[in-house]
Amino acid sequence: MSSFFLLLLGFGLLFLGGELLVKSSVSLALRLKISTLFIGMTVVSFATSAPELFVSLQAVLQGSTNIALGNAIGSNIANITLVLGITAIIFRVQISKQTRSLNYPMMFFASIFFGIVLYFFNGIPVVFGYLFLILLFLFTIFLIFAYRKGYIEDKSNNHELLENSSSGDSLLKNLGLLLVGIFLLKYGADFLIDSATILASNFGVSDRIIAVTILAIGTSIPELATSIVAALRKEDSLAIGNLIGSNMFNILAVLGLTASIKSIDIHDTAIFSFDYFWMMITTLVVGLFIYVFSKQQISRREGIVLVLIYSYYMYQTLKVFI
Repeated sequence: MSSFFLLLLGFGLLFLGGELLVKSSVSLALRLKISTLFIGMTVVSFATSAPELFVSLQAVLQGSTNIALGNAIGSNIANITLVLGITAIIFRVQISKQTRSLNYPMMFFASIFFGIVLYFFNGIPVVFGYLFLILLFLFTIFLIFAYRKGYIEDKSNNHELLENSSSGDSLLKNLGLLLVGIFLLKYGADFLIDSATILASNFGVSDRIIAVTILAIGTSIPELATSIVAALRKEDSLAIGNLIGSNMFNILAVLGLTASIKSIDIHDTAIFSFDYFWMMITTLVVGLFIYVFSKQQISRREGIVLVLIYSYYMYQTLKVFI
């Protein structure tokens, strides 16, 4: 079977699996009367990070640690430049108080801690995989506490969102869709990793470059779809909460769970010296937009800047082949 066909099939299965996972997760969470802001930072973030999780797990199990790290880092770059940029161009994304005081600082802390581990251990040892998962658990508990104490306000309309989230489906049907979504993600990840490895070998391209470009964009499709739909429905908390939360999940959940099963070693130094460096640059740029330049929103102009930054990153990554 053609490697290109397998690649497209893998993306297709990941997209369908991600869609089913997001819709069923949101519907289940809303039926439990959970705030959409909380859903965006937790349930939706984890669901849209599921493609990265399955791809990274499969990559490590097959010995392709460059793909595991490159996919997670590349997806983080794509999320806060390409995805956030496109979303802001379509509809200005409002910055909530919780994003400024809680979400972004936690994402920034997770990113810095991730870099420290990579620098001193040349990868992520198993013990730090467990530590990442512990930090994720503590962060989720903190969110629950903050929400229950009223520190997290949510002015969105849960009833309206529920009507748009398969509200007529039964609990059993939503659980079934959740399982089907996981099944599609698993096989989509299998096809994607196999085809990416073959293509990298055939074209003389490193698996790291395949991971931070094609795979990163492909596994960021659920975030893009979710954020655009949320922005169009004026669910700003869900839109930006999903992206920032997804970046945290990519580090703490995706790499944490993957490293807890098998240590992730850096085999291509460019993953840290170039890709991680760009991840932090883009994180800082978004921070400037949130705290300095923006009037509590990511404007269309800033969205264009983010897309241009991502385009330049892609050019720098691929210029040796241009």
